[in-house]
Amino acid sequence: MGQPTLFPDDPSIGPLAERMRPRSLDEVVGQPALVGEGGVIRSLLADGELPSMVFWGPPGTGKTTIARLLADAAGAEMVTFSAVLSGVKEARAVMAEARSLRRAEGRRTVLFVDEIHRFNKAQQDAFLPYVEAGDIVLVGATTENPSFELNRALLSRLKVYILDPLAPEQIVGILRSALSDCEHGLGEVAPKVELEALELIATIVAGDARQGLNHLELAAAVARSEGVERVDRELVKRVAQNVIAVYDKGGEEHYNLISALHKAVRNSDVDAALYWLGRMLEGGADPRFVVRRMLRMASEDIGMADPRALEQVAAVERTVEHVGMPECELALAQAAVYLALAAKSNALYTAYGKVKREVGRRPGLAVPMAIRNAPTELMKGVGYGEGYRYAHDEEGAVADLECLPEELVGTRFYSPTEFGWEARIRERMAEIRQLRAKRSKKP
Repeated sequence: MGQPTLFPDDPSIGPLAERMRPRSLDEVVGQPALVGEGGVIRSLLADGELPSMVFWGPPGTGKTTIARLLADAAGAEMVTFSAVLSGVKEARAVMAEARSLRRAEGRRTVLFVDEIHRFNKAQQDAFLPYVEAGDIVLVGATTENPSFELNRALLSRLKVYILDPLAPEQIVGILRSALSDCEHGLGEVAPKVELEALELIATIVAGDARQGLNHLELAAAVARSEGVERVDRELVKRVAQNVIAVYDKGGEEHYNLISALHKAVRNSDVDAALYWLGRMLEGGADPRFVVRRMLRMASEDIGMADPRALEQVAAVERTVEHVGMPECELALAQAAVYLALAAKSNALYTAYGKVKREVGRRPGLAVPMAIRNAPTELMKGVGYGEGYRYAHDEEGAVADLECLPEELVGTRFYSPTEFGWEARIRERMAEIRQLRAKRSKKP
């Protein structure tokens, strides 16, 4: 098992992003908490420690680069393994060879597993004996939340380090380095690139240095093929016209974005609600999922403060099913605006939560005899329906009739607010209580 080549022999070969990969920790842009002065990775290397770990962060933030540099600086054998391209059988073979190397020569092996979350939680158990025995130093990289994607046993043996998206000015700095680097970058072949064009690329790629370099390389190639001497914003726009909004339909970002939409609606922030909706739809979110969550918003955060909110979203749900994307996007936007502007109340949500807790605590409370169904003479004979008062025969259609179990008499689960339609509901509930009290005082 030979030491893999960290960098290509010919730096002019391969994509620009690979050619510009940092060759030392000092060249890494961003992640100061990990690789900056006093950063945890530098401290580990200074102490001669090399624990198993997992790097968690979005694409293009340096996970693979830092892992390679870490192994190189520690003088460890490194084997790169992709969970996308290979399976557990191949991983076991690599680990068995690493065990033999450690026992024969005392050399450590860093097993770098890219996209480690692609192994299911049962398959991840294959790493445990080798990590525990010290046969390998496992370094995983994932764009998914390890809390959800790694099994508990493996996660407990790994240190988790979080990588942040690069700031736009950091991306611009990387792009400028690529333009000026004559050995590995575009220094000898690049056309003039305007600063505004670099800033646009940095905005488009949303913290992903790899994508930024890919966009720059493509824009430079288009400029050369068209005989253009300068790359401006318009050329970058043409090159990047099919860029998809940052959205991960199956991962944590999916839940982050729907959470952002829900909380923007709850806080009556129309512009934020539209923005997060757009982020999801433009990124390829299933509109049926979005409208299902909106139905929940209508009940959880608005409820009886505006009963029509649920009707509005139900109508949008039908629109989504009938016309699909992109035609339904404006209907979804309409729903988002309506929900954001509607009067808010969580009284219904709170009331049902109290009911669930009470039912869970005492699930078998008896139905009062007066409101039990009595379809047979036998049931009537034992008291079913005895004392029942028909509400429509009473003034105001309210009878002196207790409908809660005896143990819960007087309990109030629902307390409407003074917002929106619930202000009228409060008045109606007070009126109902007065009518009941009036009935109960009759001789």
